[in-house]
Amino acid sequence: MIYARIFLYLIGNIVFSYGITITIKMQHLGLHPWDVLNVGLSEKVGLTIGSWNVIVGIMLIVVALILDRSYVRIGTFLNAVLVGTFVDLYLWLDILPQATHTWIDLIIIVIGIVVMGIGGGMYNAAGIGSGPRDGFMLSISDKSGLSIGKVRIITESIILVLGWLIGGPVFIITFVFTFIQSPIFQFIYLRFMKYLRRFELKLNEQKSRAI
Repeated sequence: MIYARIFLYLIGNIVFSYGITITIKMQHLGLHPWDVLNVGLSEKVGLTIGSWNVIVGIMLIVVALILDRSYVRIGTFLNAVLVGTFVDLYLWLDILPQATHTWIDLIIIVIGIVVMGIGGGMYNAAGIGSGPRDGFMLSISDKSGLSIGKVRIITESIILVLGWLIGGPVFIITFVFTFIQSPIFQFIYLRFMKYLRRFELKLNEQKSRAI
């Protein structure tokens, strides 16, 4: 059963990274706050966008480990590395649609956001570990007593301002990103959780019959 979860986790990360890269290609319409920061750091300081995804992810993991290590698992570390690596790979391959600065870009970036929601739901459903951002915000929520929703709003608002100040791409899509991605994420997450439970039950039944 663990192999099925690992497979789902890896595919989810690959799909999630693909979605991020699609949106980065259309960044003139705005990005998710964390990607605003990563793109801004890449343009201002240097290094690739994927490299900053890994660096920022590791920094968040360190904070989460200090506050509450229960939210940090092997999948949390792998997520930071895998997503950063695949984002850079997709950008290097240069196989994604280029910005046309027409209404077509809006369709493409929405597709990218949907793909991110699908990938995020898949790798979280695998139960191997949430991403660095989620682990960080959950640990902050536990220690501060604030709801996860409030912590997410505060954290992403601060990250958005920081990213904007260093030149990250902020526009209309930045402010509707979560409203598009979250329902997709939840639907896919719950659906794959259900699939995994059914798969586990079937395996257990087969083992019981074999005995």
